[in-house]
Amino acid sequence: MDESFPANWDIEYYREDAEPDEHWELRKTFMEVHKNKFPEEYLVALSKAFANVEFLGCLYPIRLMDKIAEMSKIIAKKYRAGKAMRLQRTFITASKAAKHKITVPARQCDAKRTPRI
Repeated sequence: MDESFPANWDIEYYREDAEPDEHWELRKTFMEVHKNKFPEEYLVALSKAFANVEFLGCLYPIRLMDKIAEMSKIIAKKYRAGKAMRLQRTFITASKAAKHKITVPARQCDAKRTPRI
């Protein structure tokens, strides 16, 4: 892309009031990296689409998805690596939980323990 666009606009202006810090930081980074490559309004819209894909799992037409994927390669990779390091919850079905409760006996030491006064 040979064309350059004005980069003298304020990215902070586009932070939404209720936007979580994590979402804003990723979207802000996306805009900072590409600020002089696209018109302001177009880049803001792309940043919102990028955030929707990352945080909400939204899908868009394939051409837009490809464009977002290409533009966010490094940014998304760093975000996803950090996300993978965070504590992950493990969900199991109720039937598995019930089966586990039945097949795993209560610890015998707990039954014999008397509370200290």
